[in-house]
Amino acid sequence: MKKYLPWVGLIARLILGGVLLVAGYLKAFTIDKSQMAVRAYEVLPIPLANFLGIILPWLEIGAGLLLILGFAVRYISIFGTALMLIFVIAIGQAWARGLSIDCGCFGGGGTVAPGETKYLSEILRDLGLAALGIYLIRYPKTRFALEK
Repeated sequence: MKKYLPWVGLIARLILGGVLLVAGYLKAFTIDKSQMAVRAYEVLPIPLANFLGIILPWLEIGAGLLLILGFAVRYISIFGTALMLIFVIAIGQAWARGLSIDCGCFGGGGTVAPGETKYLSEILRDLGLAALGIYLIRYPKTRFALEK
């Protein structure tokens, strides 16, 4: 079983890294929409939400690239896991408060019609991604990684 851990780690690395890379890329060049998505959660002061809307896509791109390349896997996985858990909390509080928003995870975001929310599937997706991150924190040595 132990011989498969690096292969499982490779898959976990590519999935978590790929999701972060794609999510960041889809938001990086539409900063106004990214800012709107963060503001829609109604948790942060507007200037901080706007700043986060600018910086978050680039952090996701950087973390995604580092995971895909297999560099600093444990540290980037800690960041990725924390990010996913923050997203779960943010989506959960929006759901609990009755906000009707799109999470903005892959671009877009903002207010949607009440029937168009996908809170449960978004939370489950992010929990699954957090689980991959936790695996990588525990087993950071993976196949085809720059870090040996």
